[in-house]
Amino acid sequence: MLDRTSPVSIKIVAERAGVSTATVSNVLNGKTSVSPVFAERVRRAVDDLGYVTDSSASRLRSGRHSLAGVVVPNLTNPMFSAFVSTLECVARQDGFDLLVVSCDNEAEQEAERLRSIRSWRPAGLIVIPCDGALSARLPKGGHPRIVVADRIPDDAGFDLVAVENALAAGAMASHLAAQGYRTCLVAGSTLEISNVRERWDGVAAVAPESVHMVECGLDPAGIHRRLRDRLRQGPRPDALFTLDHVTTLIAYQLLAELEISIPDDMGFASFDDTEWMRLVTPPVTAVRQPVEDMAHAAWAQLMRRMAGGDGAPEHLRLSCAIEIRGSTLRPKREPKNAAA
Repeated sequence: MLDRTSPVSIKIVAERAGVSTATVSNVLNGKTSVSPVFAERVRRAVDDLGYVTDSSASRLRSGRHSLAGVVVPNLTNPMFSAFVSTLECVARQDGFDLLVVSCDNEAEQEAERLRSIRSWRPAGLIVIPCDGALSARLPKGGHPRIVVADRIPDDAGFDLVAVENALAAGAMASHLAAQGYRTCLVAGSTLEISNVRERWDGVAAVAPESVHMVECGLDPAGIHRRLRDRLRQGPRPDALFTLDHVTTLIAYQLLAELEISIPDDMGFASFDDTEWMRLVTPPVTAVRQPVEDMAHAAWAQLMRRMAGGDGAPEHLRLSCAIEIRGSTLRPKREPKNAAA
């Protein structure tokens, strides 16, 4: 009796079909040298037994690489999940499987994932790092080709695809000022994350005297507590600009808890743009990152490197769009001396 708890081997398929393992291999690889009768017997045995080809072993035997990897901080962030989803599509079109791992925004987990992923022997990696210190977490003894995306590493020796964080954040600050918001509280996870730091620098360059920054951390409970304490201390800012999706979501919920009306009591804007921001009332003004374009560009660069392309590291910065919605548009008020 066949043990269904163990994987079916090519030898078992050959025994069921009454042929050699070489014949089974030829059929599975689409070779036409096998007689139709034997080929049909092999296909029937494969179907009956539920045999699945060991693609990793096949890659090792052939010396071909058709596997790439992507390492992201987490997959709960809609931006990261959209990035990975796009990568999977473009990788599949180029004949690559994509191995996806996440590290819960923890540097030690990221280092462990980078070590363990080598056992799969991917031809290349796309990494959104936890912070700038990616080089220190790379395994000793070599690693696949790497393209870094989104978060900027301290080491300029990596290929990089990211967005113009400072320009986009500065544009949002200018929009808030044009709407008459005199003071703005900027909230983000931590300035240790390079793109958050660039966004804050962009805001501070536009309005250095009217903005203040609060670092809320990565833990949701801590974000809620720090932001609540800051808003309760006063004086209350005219506007709140959040620099990452998690902080944005918690801040939006907190404003409702504190019965702060958007935009009458406080303007509200986000750097990341996700679907829920367009569905609430009023919809949330946001910086929209070109996530799909970033994924396409990162994959194209990795393909060039995996094909043997050399040369100096390439750094590509993509432009963002400012989606102005009701959360920052103050209603026009009639002048006090207007005729009755």
